[in-house]
Amino acid sequence: MFQGLRAQRLLALFALGWALLNFPLLGLWDRELTVFGLPLLPTAVFAGWAGLIAFAGWVAERGGGD
Repeated sequence: MFQGLRAQRLLALFALGWALLNFPLLGLWDRELTVFGLPLLPTAVFAGWAGLIAFAGWVAERGGGD
């Protein structure tokens, strides 16, 4: 079903995103800290989300591998 390196990377990225945005890992970021004046939890969520989008774009646009 998932043949090719690109499909496998996107599937692994999906699993990473699922784990990253799941409660046990989100609980690690729930602290009373700020990053440049922003609360830590939303900053970590949006940074992880942006990283997932950037990596998905890199995998999708990269030539070869299929």
